[in-house]
Amino acid sequence: MRSVAAAPNYGGAASRRRPVPIGCAALRHALRQGRAGALWGACLRSAVRSRDRGVRSRSFRGGMAESGPGLKAALENVDEEKETAAPAPKKRRLAAGERYVPPPRKLRSGVSFSAAHFAETSYYFEGGLRKVRPYYYDFRTYCKGRWVGRSLLHVFSTEFRAQPLAYYRAAARAGRLRLNEEPVQDLDIVLKNNDFLRNTVHRHEPPVTAQPIQILVENDEVVVVDKPSSLPVHPCGRFRHNTVIFILGKEHNLKELHTIHRLDRMTSGVLMFAKTVEVSKRIDEQVRERQLEKEYVCRVVGEFPEHEVVCEEPILVVSYKVGVCRVDPKGKCCKTIFQRLSYNGKSSVVKCLPRTGRTHQIRVHLQYLGYPIVNDPIYNMEAWGPEKGKGGKIGKTDEELLKALVEEHRSKQSLDILGISEEDLNSNAENNDSGNSSGCTEPVQTDPISENSCLAEDIKGSETEEVAAYPLNFNTNLETLEKNTELGSCENKGRHTGEKSSEERDPLCLECKITRQDPSPKELVMYLHALRYKGAEFDYCSKMPEWAMEDWEE
Repeated sequence: MRSVAAAPNYGGAASRRRPVPIGCAALRHALRQGRAGALWGACLRSAVRSRDRGVRSRSFRGGMAESGPGLKAALENVDEEKETAAPAPKKRRLAAGERYVPPPRKLRSGVSFSAAHFAETSYYFEGGLRKVRPYYYDFRTYCKGRWVGRSLLHVFSTEFRAQPLAYYRAAARAGRLRLNEEPVQDLDIVLKNNDFLRNTVHRHEPPVTAQPIQILVENDEVVVVDKPSSLPVHPCGRFRHNTVIFILGKEHNLKELHTIHRLDRMTSGVLMFAKTVEVSKRIDEQVRERQLEKEYVCRVVGEFPEHEVVCEEPILVVSYKVGVCRVDPKGKCCKTIFQRLSYNGKSSVVKCLPRTGRTHQIRVHLQYLGYPIVNDPIYNMEAWGPEKGKGGKIGKTDEELLKALVEEHRSKQSLDILGISEEDLNSNAENNDSGNSSGCTEPVQTDPISENSCLAEDIKGSETEEVAAYPLNFNTNLETLEKNTELGSCENKGRHTGEKSSEERDPLCLECKITRQDPSPKELVMYLHALRYKGAEFDYCSKMPEWAMEDWEE
């Protein structure tokens, strides 16, 4: 290193002349030309390079010390930027014609939905029902292991047959199918490990009761509500905005809630949410240790015995998709205590004390005892045979039972009460090994709560996503659409007041072409209510429902 004794003054004092360390000819030239800014920048770059190489000369250290705190601060900022910047992933050298697949993204953790989720669409009320305006939604998934090496077209044709292939071709032309965030140009593209698929669909949700959610308790730790019947607790299956979580967020500004326990979609009553992770863990511990006392009330067919009845029959899940269980020796052990409260000559009001939390436990045990819930849309149906499942006597295989249940609801045009569609059933029947296969893709957990089954009272299940129905001649319509240049935008253009307008119709949406009969508000109520939840530090109770009054008559 060399020094220039008579360097120009850049410190502001006319008489000050101090040696300035120069590391290269470029610095000396800048100094002679009086370019202070260039000198400062060159010094900084030189300092960083020298320090990173581990070369720190005495003259450089001295010069940095004399330059004041400015250079030191600049170097510290460079250090911070280098520490926070994520190292760029090394790209493997691709063979000729090989397609690059970006590495998997780190999914956002958490349980809350954001304002963007709540703003996807809006509600409107009609005929005693809460309805959701159709909206655009992205189903997302990473490539499954069994898809690797297969073409996208082959995956659609074998695992997602609820939609005709013409629909996927039209969706690709409209830019609604994306692979690694790039529009899919050719459905013959071969999938690779870590491929990220996105399918934008026009989503329709089934209606639910217009009965409002009543908030029983709200404090710094919990939110306790009285859930109406027909409302799922959280997004699942065909339901997203018509759920307790979304309604509380959109209409009550209650966000970032943690689900403590669940109620079946058709069950009403006390439902608790925690406001913090700590509270959720504390109460969840009580649930796991069975320290949480639960009390339900229901109205059943016939005259229930006056004495206490205990049922400990094991329960087996027959179908998560349809939401059907039955008593079976291979099922999980459980216990329910029943006590009759009243009898009006036709039906009885019964208090139910479940000691375990199996799927549909109360409903299945009551059916087994011969006293099904009066308006249970599953366990009080003719499909179970002349005894309606009493004593476990069904006389059908599980497949025959499911088919009979579906046919009975199909004849009544009430499949929506089960929370399923025709295409959900068709997709499952055609592809038993495909997992959640009723949509083009299933959601990855970028949303805080995975969209699981609606059928669990206290446990999660698996449920498929919405698949719209299509008429028999829709293939021809889609072939026509494939030739059109204007296939519609993926922006939600629906209005926020009044009924569904023509602007909310989508040219590719199969569901938009179907007119469905709405269920009546009465059909969306089942006579099973969670009356009370009691723990070590709390005791929450709702009012007795109207149908549970002693003098009530249907």
